[in-house]
Amino acid sequence: MNPAASRTPSRPQHRAPLRLRVLTALPFVLAAAVPPLLLALWSDRLPDPLATHFASGTGAADGFTGRTAFAAVGAALPLGLGAAWTALAHRSALWGAWLTAGLLGTLLSLLVRDNLDAADPAAVRSPLSNLALALAAGAVLALAGHALSRLVPPGDATADGPDIGPDAPRLDLGAGELAGWSRATASGPLTALGLLLAAAGAVAALLGAWPLLPVALAVAVPGLALARVRVGVDRRGLTVRSTLTPRPRVHVPLADIAGADARDVGALREFGGWGYRLRAHRSGVILRSGEALVVRRGDGREFAVTVPDARTAAALLNTLVERRGRL
Repeated sequence: MNPAASRTPSRPQHRAPLRLRVLTALPFVLAAAVPPLLLALWSDRLPDPLATHFASGTGAADGFTGRTAFAAVGAALPLGLGAAWTALAHRSALWGAWLTAGLLGTLLSLLVRDNLDAADPAAVRSPLSNLALALAAGAVLALAGHALSRLVPPGDATADGPDIGPDAPRLDLGAGELAGWSRATASGPLTALGLLLAAAGAVAALLGAWPLLPVALAVAVPGLALARVRVGVDRRGLTVRSTLTPRPRVHVPLADIAGADARDVGALREFGGWGYRLRAHRSGVILRSGEALVVRRGDGREFAVTVPDARTAAALLNTLVERRGRL
């Protein structure tokens, strides 16, 4: 026996493409430039210190920060978030990076605007409309981030041929036979958490803390949308979509799949929680611990989704990938 043939080659560690990392970091760099730029442009029209914290319900200023400190924090916060997003850069999550940067950059800009021409920082008010404007700006930038993700091509899974071991599951399909697989799955913890947050936001609004309602809904609605998903496998690849709303939707094209298998995953141990999760070299829709379909992408990353009967889905994907490689 040839010793070299018996060794399993180690999988190279892949990094996100440079273009993807640049596009992920770009909105945070722009957001970090906003506070110092506005402070410089309006230096003669702004008080020192600035009103930077406001009471819920009334919007009255109850916290203040010096200009220099505000400029430093206003630049460091976006850059810190940007570094985290860039370290976990993923083509399908680029819209989330732009959404986060848009929300933060807009809120910082509006905070400076609220202090404009204020003789007394204690008299500054922050209207509830600021939050609505920040959400609108974040939504627009999320769409921009989604559009820009098209500039990052998906990894080519067939560049070196399919990466499917001899023991990987397969389905016995005829040359002209077509097949598909679909299964719905749900998460009790995500459903409960989403309903709890929505209820907490409604109670806060009734008590006069209106700014907490959109914040609670901004977390509750995506959580509920991901609480029940349908996982599908066919000749186009793998698709995970919410059964409640058109979005979120994750699609991994067959051309970007190198292989698939089924294995148990730990929601907290491996992914740090439930929902759509991003980790170094892996991502996933994790609704619980247990059986999961795991696909290896052409760029070396893994995508996992917890779903019953994952072995059948993996077998179908492997068969379709191999069939595509023979075309």
